[in-house]
Amino acid sequence: MKKSLVALAVLAASGAAMAQSSVTLFGVVDAGYAVGKGSVSNSTAMRTDRIGSSRLGFRGVEDLGGGMRAEFWLEAGVANDSGAGSATNSNNQANGSGITALPAGTTASINGGSQGLTFNRKSTVGLVGSMGEIRLGRDYSPQFYPDAQYDPFGTNGVASSLIAYGGGTAAVRASNMFAYHSPNVGGFTVMLASYLGENNTGAAAGKAGDGNGIHVRYAQGPWAVSYASSTTKSGAATEVKTSTMGGAYDFKVARVMINSNVVQNTGLKDIRGALIGVTVPMGGGTFKVSSAMLEQDVASGGVVGATGTSVAATNRVAVGYVYLLSKRTSLFGTYARNTNSGGANRGLNGAVTGANKSSTGYDLGVNHTF
Repeated sequence: MKKSLVALAVLAASGAAMAQSSVTLFGVVDAGYAVGKGSVSNSTAMRTDRIGSSRLGFRGVEDLGGGMRAEFWLEAGVANDSGAGSATNSNNQANGSGITALPAGTTASINGGSQGLTFNRKSTVGLVGSMGEIRLGRDYSPQFYPDAQYDPFGTNGVASSLIAYGGGTAAVRASNMFAYHSPNVGGFTVMLASYLGENNTGAAAGKAGDGNGIHVRYAQGPWAVSYASSTTKSGAATEVKTSTMGGAYDFKVARVMINSNVVQNTGLKDIRGALIGVTVPMGGGTFKVSSAMLEQDVASGGVVGATGTSVAATNRVAVGYVYLLSKRTSLFGTYARNTNSGGANRGLNGAVTGANKSSTGYDLGVNHTF
């Protein structure tokens, strides 16, 4: 009996040595005092995700030998102001939310509501080797990367990207995705992805939720440049095409970045966006500034999709500062102002403003990573 136990212990130790594995717990807790002002109503609230998205995650890796490893990643969005979890989307389809037209104001929620903890941000498993990575599950869509990489404020807070959310239900993340991520070759990396709406053959929705895309990036020295393109079916005979590109140059004393995209929705006029921004190391922290615009042709009276006689546009200027208390904890402040024209009425931080009226807002808060 003792010999059997010893043999089992030796086998277990041998297996552990042959296939090393680890699991890491990580996260971000971010909250701030958020104020928005508009011509119709103002908003004062505590909000999460001001300079970074609050999250709780688990990631793990197992060495399979021969230069190959298995990896998993489970990451849940959390609203730490209330303790609620973030909702998700199981099939890349609108589920009633539709696709927002610019004059309607802020972008409609793709995953409306809140609920218990879901791994809505990332939920993947994959294999990694010398030829790259195959990743299966829910993850960032290809077209989102340039929008997030070349914006001083990312996609968070009162200065959250104007231009990153026009790509339909898969604008940021896609469920049921098969993705290939190439190794870095001379500074170049490529992501190829295909995702499924999972409708039955012959269903009324057709291939709604199906899509594919590509993201190509070059990053070497002070330079970084990206291009991405995707097509997502939004109905039986409709689709959303997104093309986005961006770049940055690091002067050491400042990093300058630009970003632009075009979203083409079947039956609607194109949505066009552009941004220029700068980050500057300053006084133990980082100073940020950006100028962005989003526009769409509209007909007289603000009807989107008819013959364009004017342009509904939102222009945003934002400034902010992040002060590092430590490697993990930061204090931050951000101010932004929207100027609307052509029937647009985008508010900030929950404020409601009238057509062609401006809106302002600011965030003050704390961010901690672990």
